[in-house]
Amino acid sequence: MNTHVTVIGGGLAGLTAAIAVAETGAPVRLYEAHQTLGGRGRATAPPYVVHDGAHVFYADGPHYAWLKQRGFVGDLGWPRLGDWARAGFRVGGRVRSLPPVRMLRAQARGRLTAPVDLDFRGWAADRWGEPTAEQLANAISVVTYDADTGRLSAAFVWELFQRVFGANVPAVRWVRGGWQRVIDQMAAHATELGGAIETGARIDRLPTGGPVIVATDLNAARTLLGDDSLHWTSGHCALLDIAVPASRGDRTLVFDLDEGGLHESYTMQDDTIAPPGESLFQLQMPTRTGESASMTLTRLELFADTVVPGWRDRATFQRSATAKGRTGALDLPGQTWRDRPAIDRGDDVYLIGDQVAAPGMRGEISINSALLAARAATRTAKTDA
Repeated sequence: MNTHVTVIGGGLAGLTAAIAVAETGAPVRLYEAHQTLGGRGRATAPPYVVHDGAHVFYADGPHYAWLKQRGFVGDLGWPRLGDWARAGFRVGGRVRSLPPVRMLRAQARGRLTAPVDLDFRGWAADRWGEPTAEQLANAISVVTYDADTGRLSAAFVWELFQRVFGANVPAVRWVRGGWQRVIDQMAAHATELGGAIETGARIDRLPTGGPVIVATDLNAARTLLGDDSLHWTSGHCALLDIAVPASRGDRTLVFDLDEGGLHESYTMQDDTIAPPGESLFQLQMPTRTGESASMTLTRLELFADTVVPGWRDRATFQRSATAKGRTGALDLPGQTWRDRPAIDRGDDVYLIGDQVAAPGMRGEISINSALLAARAATRTAKTDA
């Protein structure tokens, strides 16, 4: 075959597409503008391995089956029973072991169907009252990274809430070494299959002569494709990574029902990503409309005071960051994933990533869209050969 498939972008979506194409025997070339692969899956170098947000997988969808079949998610870490005992919920400024009773009642209503065209806050308030509706919305900010999750489509938020907090056993999975390890394994596999990967290679115009899969964020894709319609709602939040000497007084996992924050221990399931005897945490806090990054970080640090007492004097590692417009697709009332930017852009050009028309949440959208695009691009490449 002389016709090859070009993939622009070496994150989770781009590597998935490159592997899927290479597995069919079609030639594929991947270009990444940065010197390292990974996109939003990149992590810092040891001894403190931290991510720019999402770092877990959910094992209840076809995306995970695809990863598992190829051995990319084989070495899993699991929290110990004692770690779960230090988890909780922030309600009214205090951390408690269980969520409010009305939230528990909502969690048990897994068979309830929420409408697409109504906002979640109003729909949930009609059933459980306004305070509980706000707590439900704040609880799922762990996924949306949004300070006003209640304004989103009721169907969108309710599906996410049931996946994370529903009556079924949670499907969350932690890979030891984090997403960076998965990215490294995927890159190695793509190369073994004959795929060509070039880093430090910024593409400013679409290549000709074969199918092209654009695996960048919407901002970059908008410029590359010259298409001003490529917009979608996404989240905006502050991140804070902290390492401290391990202490039983530190919380391991706290969902913030007051402000939509999250506190999670990286090391409760993976002790390889921090020096021995230390705990590594990531906290997140969604940014409110009109709020500066420094104001959000201040609220986040106050949250940290509650869940990691004395961290300001104990910290051996500290890093803050902002995640804006790069936290997955959020659907407003009247919208579903089918309304997002289409994968097939015509003329053998395909758009993939976490804000396009494919099901799932965050990284799942990237994988699912990449597999759809790879299948279509490969058909074209083989037809043209």
